[in-house]
Amino acid sequence: MRKGDATDPKGLIAESFKIDGITYEECRSIFLDWALAVPVDADNAALIKELLDRHPIDGHPMTQVLTEGLSASGTPRRRGGWKGRRS
Repeated sequence: MRKGDATDPKGLIAESFKIDGITYEECRSIFLDWALAVPVDADNAALIKELLDRHPIDGHPMTQVLTEGLSASGTPRRRGGWKGRRS
C-alpha cells in the first residue's frame, strides 16, 4: 500500500488508521476528503471494500465510517428543488 494509488489517492485512509485516539468525527472528515480525491467515475463501493480489506481493524472509528460509506453508496437521487416539486 503506497500513497497515491487508485484506492487511496492521498494515503488519507491509511494514515487515519495510524493515528492514536482519532475520533469518529475526525474520521468522517478524512473520509470526505478521500471521497473528494477519488475520480468522479470511480466505483466507490468497490474502493471502499478494498479499503476495508486492507485495514481489517475492528472497533476503529474509520472502519465504522467506511462501513457506513459502503451502505450509503449507491445511485444519488434528486431531493427537492423545482423538478422535485413537479409531478
